[in-house]
Amino acid sequence: MTTSFGAANTAITKDPKIQVQRFNGLKSSHLLLLNKSVHMFSVSSSKPSIIRAVSTPVKPDTSSETKRSKVEIFKEQSNFIRYPLNEELLTDAPNINEAATQMIKFHGSYQQYNRDERGGRSYSFMLRTKNPCGKVSNKLYLAMDDLADQFGIGTLRLTTRQTFQLHGVLKKDLKTVMSTIIGSMGSTLGACGDLNRNVLAPAAPLARKDYLFAQETADNIASLLTPQSGFYYDMWVDGERIMSAEPPEVVRARNDNSHGTNFPDSPEPIYGTQFLPRKFKVAVTVPTDNSVDILTNDIGVVVVSDDDGEPQGFNIYVGGGMGRTHRLETTFPRLAEPLGYVPKEDILYAVKAIVVTQRENGRRDDRKYSRMKYLISSWGIEKFRTVVEQYYGRKFEPCRNLPEWEFKSYLGWHEQGDGGLFCGLHVDNGRIKGTMKKTLREIIEKYNLNVRLTPNQNIILCDIRRAWRRPITTSLAQCGLLHPRYVDPLNLTAMACPAFPLCPLAITEAERGIPDILKRVRAVFEKVGLKYNESVVIRITGCPNGCARPYMAELGFVGDGPNSYQIWLGGTPNQTSLAKCFMNKVKIQGLEKILEPLFYYWRRKRQSKESFGDFTNRLGFEKLQELVDKWEGPVESSSRYNLKLFADKETYEAMDELARLQNKNAHQLAMEVIRNFVASQQNGKSE
Repeated sequence: MTTSFGAANTAITKDPKIQVQRFNGLKSSHLLLLNKSVHMFSVSSSKPSIIRAVSTPVKPDTSSETKRSKVEIFKEQSNFIRYPLNEELLTDAPNINEAATQMIKFHGSYQQYNRDERGGRSYSFMLRTKNPCGKVSNKLYLAMDDLADQFGIGTLRLTTRQTFQLHGVLKKDLKTVMSTIIGSMGSTLGACGDLNRNVLAPAAPLARKDYLFAQETADNIASLLTPQSGFYYDMWVDGERIMSAEPPEVVRARNDNSHGTNFPDSPEPIYGTQFLPRKFKVAVTVPTDNSVDILTNDIGVVVVSDDDGEPQGFNIYVGGGMGRTHRLETTFPRLAEPLGYVPKEDILYAVKAIVVTQRENGRRDDRKYSRMKYLISSWGIEKFRTVVEQYYGRKFEPCRNLPEWEFKSYLGWHEQGDGGLFCGLHVDNGRIKGTMKKTLREIIEKYNLNVRLTPNQNIILCDIRRAWRRPITTSLAQCGLLHPRYVDPLNLTAMACPAFPLCPLAITEAERGIPDILKRVRAVFEKVGLKYNESVVIRITGCPNGCARPYMAELGFVGDGPNSYQIWLGGTPNQTSLAKCFMNKVKIQGLEKILEPLFYYWRRKRQSKESFGDFTNRLGFEKLQELVDKWEGPVESSSRYNLKLFADKETYEAMDELARLQNKNAHQLAMEVIRNFVASQQNGKSE
């Protein structure tokens, strides 16, 4: 039997050994005194006390104020994320104050300024959309494309969480831009802030039961955890809610309070006044498909189907997260670990129980330690599971065995399985601009296409008729959106965050720096004899917060100073291993001194089909450091002589294009042609 305590947000902890911190959000917490056979409880005073962000179990007459971060106080005083943003938006100033800057995050926006400019600050706002599964309707895409030109900087940015970012919006234009997005059946609500962010799912529009079920589940989780108090619509469309009807199972799960998860009578039944301690990320996928970096999320949900392909339930993984702080070893990236299996009809209740466990027990005093990964790291998975089960009301079953994960990009042309085709397009760093932006808009508008955004900053055109394939391919090629076989393999898996000039957290370059870094890596590949079709997963961020998930890369660059990076090694191509920091303070000018020996010995010493990440893990950092320290350059074979090739640009470009068709570089193809020519001449002489 479970007892509900009215306004008190408390679940009875059935294990008397576990005493966990509680946060109640509306009234002070109450210590529950438990007995194995009888549920007993004592309530302190019936008089409401001040709202607390976190409170420990109350001891008689000795309760003390718990330390809270400044953001917790802002949330408490905000009237459910309205104040002081509602007032600040009405001023003539180009910016908003500190409290409003925190509140507007919940609405899907960050205040920024151009850090390239010296002198005064030119403020603008970045808006981020919320697109569960990366789904973008035709109407919304065209609206975002227009808004980028009319109110932004003329570009759209695809993110690593399947959303758009629109940069450069002025404060005076915010309401127009927000209301246009809402009116186009889009949203930015909860794309930032201390709540559930965009829910990831495989972007591929495959007409398969498991994929469709994963995407439906992602949509339902997103709905379940969407704020309910109306602050978003009050602010941007004068209270007019433009929402589609929610599935009844979502409404039932949200309203259910049989295990003390909810704040009854609150405008926010799940979040309360204080929302979550920090950002919260969820991804849903199917077995083998790790296009979503499943283990980097607070909650990873994997569809489990029977032998007939019928979805039966879900494996749940918890505690992933990328962010860390330089020179603070108590902060760290972390992979999610197995929590358990639930039948399919229970998934919303299980997710809600996990969210509530984090809401009640996650740290609210120091935001560096507020993500759920730190709670699980502190408690251990067994205690975490036990507490979640009190809110869930059932025991988790053991996770089902799954096959190996694979990274799937869905680039190029594919069958959807319903007669239609889809086309995945590689977009360098997710930045849609210039001729590419113009051509994409023309295609999407002309053929009335819906699109999907991928977690790798790419875009998928959906529901294409077969007769449209040739003209679409021609148009795409003319604007530089090539079939993946014509794109450098290093670029296909590389990612970078925006960093400079607009991100206030950037320490050094990422998006603007990655093109040159990839060219230099390619040059090192050629120098040490690696083939053109070989690749490593490279990710770059301008700070340690990990937006481009560099801690999962085979080769990660994390900004740690001006023109300086940490180098992280040891991630794997299928995104299942955490990289480790190999070197600090590596100046951008000196990358080759480190990369040459690493790639040279990978080519020479690797096992059959061994990836670069697996190779670095097998050798270990001590041995790798020794190789770097002793490096004097690749050993040149005495039989190799340099030929200066390509006297003119046209010949080089023609050779380069031919080489790409054969998965080679221009130099490799040229040497092959020369060898064949010399051999044919020698054969002619001998006859």
